[in-house]
Amino acid sequence: MNTFRSNYISYMKKYCCLLLLLMVYLPFAKAQKNEDIESRTKNYKKLAGYFNFYWDEAEGKIYLEVDKFNQEFLYVNSLPAGVGSNALGLDRGKIGGSRIVKFIKSGPKVLLIQPNYDYRAVSNNADERKSVEEAFAQSVLFGFKAIVQSDDHVLIDLTPFLLRDSQNIADQLLQSDQGVYHTEESSSAVYLPNTRNFPQNSEFEAIITLAGKAKGREIRSVTPNPDLVTVRMHQSFIQLPDNNYKVRKFDPRSGFFDTEYMDFATPINDPIVKRLMIRHRLQKKDPTAAMSEPVKPIVYYVDRGAPELVQQALIEGASWWNQAFEAAGYKNAFQVKILPEDADPMDIRYNIIQWVHRSTRGWSYGEAITDPRTGEIIKGQVSLGSLRDRQDFLIAEGLVQPYEDGKPVSDKMLKLALARLRQLSAHEVGHTLGMQHNFTASVNDRASVMDYPPPVISLKADGSIDLSDAYKTEIGGWDKRAILYGYQDFAPGTDEDKALKDILNETLKQGFQYISDDDARPAGSAHPQAHLWDSGNNAADELNRLMALRKQILTNFSEKAIRQDAPMATIEEVLVPMYLIHRYQTEAASKMLGGLYYTFALKNDGQTVTRFVPPAEQWKAFDALMGTISPDALALPEKLIEKIPPRPVGYPRTQETFKSYTGLTFDPMAAAESAAGATLSFMLQPERAARLIEYNARDNSQPGLLPVLNKLVNLTWQAPQQNGYKGELQRLVNNLVLKQLLTLAANMQAAESVRSIALLQINDLKSWMLKTIPAATGSAKANLLFGLSQIKLFEDYPDKFKPAAPLNMPDGSPIGMDDPGCGM
Repeated sequence: MNTFRSNYISYMKKYCCLLLLLMVYLPFAKAQKNEDIESRTKNYKKLAGYFNFYWDEAEGKIYLEVDKFNQEFLYVNSLPAGVGSNALGLDRGKIGGSRIVKFIKSGPKVLLIQPNYDYRAVSNNADERKSVEEAFAQSVLFGFKAIVQSDDHVLIDLTPFLLRDSQNIADQLLQSDQGVYHTEESSSAVYLPNTRNFPQNSEFEAIITLAGKAKGREIRSVTPNPDLVTVRMHQSFIQLPDNNYKVRKFDPRSGFFDTEYMDFATPINDPIVKRLMIRHRLQKKDPTAAMSEPVKPIVYYVDRGAPELVQQALIEGASWWNQAFEAAGYKNAFQVKILPEDADPMDIRYNIIQWVHRSTRGWSYGEAITDPRTGEIIKGQVSLGSLRDRQDFLIAEGLVQPYEDGKPVSDKMLKLALARLRQLSAHEVGHTLGMQHNFTASVNDRASVMDYPPPVISLKADGSIDLSDAYKTEIGGWDKRAILYGYQDFAPGTDEDKALKDILNETLKQGFQYISDDDARPAGSAHPQAHLWDSGNNAADELNRLMALRKQILTNFSEKAIRQDAPMATIEEVLVPMYLIHRYQTEAASKMLGGLYYTFALKNDGQTVTRFVPPAEQWKAFDALMGTISPDALALPEKLIEKIPPRPVGYPRTQETFKSYTGLTFDPMAAAESAAGATLSFMLQPERAARLIEYNARDNSQPGLLPVLNKLVNLTWQAPQQNGYKGELQRLVNNLVLKQLLTLAANMQAAESVRSIALLQINDLKSWMLKTIPAATGSAKANLLFGLSQIKLFEDYPDKFKPAAPLNMPDGSPIGMDDPGCGM
């Protein structure tokens, strides 16, 4: 009984306590249920705009008011404060991509979902559109929990979304072997100065810290504490453009970028893949007028952080595009201004030309935020590496050699650097107008700023260097034709398809050519007129001209190329681009060997589709290439070598100086190896070798691989042996020739016909070596013995044999990236 009473009393106490708690909580719970967004956010700072959002200063949180469910908008992320390493590619201003997204609600959850615009049904039939939408996966980018709901408005905590690694920097650092990193929430926060709201776009920014264990040299070189990498990430919610933009069908001959998708509503007799041009919206106020002002001009803004001289050069170069728009009948359609002082460069409303700093000189590039539905460019974003002008200044120092005691320093270096900046600005802005590279423009009087231009250098009658025509000072003829095609606004009633075809036909009639990246960048590419950093109408003729110029430069090269009080060893930095001034023209000339002229022809457009390079032109290119690896070409003047001491303290070797086999001392043999090795690798590239065989089989007047190899061996190994320095250079080239032959024969990815002919040449060379060695002495005999030993290694271990690669040339193109995409 006592036990029962005790339990009863205990039960009643707990019941009363519970009842009391419920009495206190229920009114509170009811208040919570009835709480609206206004009362919940009354103590927060409200930022009204496209999506209203609220700043909770006490908690450091952003709350977003979602009032547009199932309404699509554009989501863009970018990197306003970067890492500073060109090799890593995580630059200030880098755009992470643009996606169409929408919010959907399910119970207490709000999802940010990305529809799949790669697959569509452009149809008025809702069921047809739905069938395609349900056939392909979508992506939920993030999930939120509804905090408060007022009618059809929902308040969510956006902070976790903003403080995540939206740029996937941790993955990029891992893939580049820099270390394993993760987002450190305690060291990340909303960056309020650039978190803003506007009627058509809501902008958010955060300080993001990635913590980990640094492993790579690149990340260590650019962070004060490489285990803690702090950047800023920007995210934008942007209202999609209206439906008044008129899409333009892509043509592969136009020189523009394209966006493509599959349209499953397409009739079966039409192509299902649709391709649209990438371009800005531009309309004439009067489309019937030959010249009209635009409804709204395209305006670009230059970075306020660029030095004044640089700002002016960037404005001038970018403004060249107005010449092209004028040729298309627009007045003041393209404008360039300084960015307003209170503007945010990441704001979607501003097309930006920004000046980006890195630890090494790097690529510049032009990107665009586009509407994935139509290809309309919403924002152009140009990033120009700030160290590029210094490299151009360095090249000019080598050419002009201006530092003479007691004489004023020439202004030619500054003029050259600024001329290059103008061209660079025009080039990268061109990408953000929708244009691709055109790597055949150099053969047509530099017809496009969308080519990669070397400085055009010549000799005056007195033997001095002439830089007066180093770079173009205006937009090119090809550029005008391309803008006419991409941006012409046709009068009502015009048959636009026919008018566009007429523009392209006239462009072809005027002799303009267009070949882009995939046909120019690969070392084994075939088009003899498509290359980066080349010049002249004929690659072989220009290489011969450039080699004669190089000889003059090297003969006169001296300490006048470096500033007063600079360490003598730093002559090497200026010497590198002079010694290798022919490097890109060499690669261009190599494409004539086993080359093929071709066009992006459409059926019945009148263009020649393909055409062999004439045999005489190929042999001329062969001779020009051999001229770059002769001992006379590779040798440096003795008086110059004597002036290059070992590197002093504080001036170590870098990516932009020659390698060395001789320890601390300057090694002219290593410099020669890097140059000659590059020429031979271009000449004996596997795809080029395969084409030589194929083209000879189809037309026996074509050179063929075996005659090329025979002549190569005859001019190197079997040529009369020289003595001294040039003799050593000759033997160095002999070894490189054999290495390339062995590499070709051992390359399992090369065509078997190529490997078999390489093997035949190696066997013939071996027989010649065995016959020659009894009479040989000294270094010549050593050269033969070493060659035979390499051949024996290959014969004994054909599957495992891999000869040592020749030394690489110092970096020429901007450091750290083999393929910049759309940059230069």
